[in-house]
Amino acid sequence: MEEWYHFVLLIVVGFAVGFINTVAGGGSLLSLPVLIFLGLPPNVANGTNRVAIVIQNAMATAGFKSKQVSTFPFNLYLGISALFGAIIGAYIAVDIKGETFNKILAIIMIVVVLIIVFKPNIRLDSFQERTSGKYLWISVIAFFFFGIYGGFINAGLGFIILLFLNYVAQMSLVRANATKVAVVFIYSLSALAVFVLNDKVNWKVGLILAIGNGVGAWLASRVSVKKGDGFIKTFLVVMVVIMAVKLWFFDI
Repeated sequence: MEEWYHFVLLIVVGFAVGFINTVAGGGSLLSLPVLIFLGLPPNVANGTNRVAIVIQNAMATAGFKSKQVSTFPFNLYLGISALFGAIIGAYIAVDIKGETFNKILAIIMIVVVLIIVFKPNIRLDSFQERTSGKYLWISVIAFFFFGIYGGFINAGLGFIILLFLNYVAQMSLVRANATKVAVVFIYSLSALAVFVLNDKVNWKVGLILAIGNGVGAWLASRVSVKKGDGFIKTFLVVMVVIMAVKLWFFDI
């Protein structure tokens, strides 16, 4: 991390990740391998990435709110549930061996590729949202477990959250995205705290990455959710496959 172009790379990657995460999800599948390739131990890369994720989702939430898109208090209920799950997941991530983490990340990458390729088309028409009664409780329980995964690694979770909110809560893609970024912001605070307490965060790298993440997230939250979607999916699939092969077969 001594070369000037490393910092430029972090900002550029952060911008792409922030945009991708806000429009859909899976951006951490790019940032995590980049952080590892730049020399951070896997668990430190995981913790450092949370700095950017917190900033990214704070900016995205503000961006959606500026466009009068908010799902409060539904997003708060889900966020609090996920927050407790994220604490559990983060403690698991702190203690996991680097080699094991790399294998798990590689498997997750392949799974996310399959979700991207074979998932049902997300409908953009209006729904009668289901955010109360039994559907609220179903969502609260589901997001506790989403939080465990989010605290552990977070990579690719955005796709799962969007699918869940679309088909269970029957939210449009725009409102599902607004809910997602608010929830991720809330539970990422607790996950980041765990990594900080265990000295698994490189603040210099994390804050530089966060510059790109925040700008990308702000821009993505204020443009059409359909703009550039096909390009993002294609680019993400290619990069995920390359990174998965690298992590699985080669030492970092």
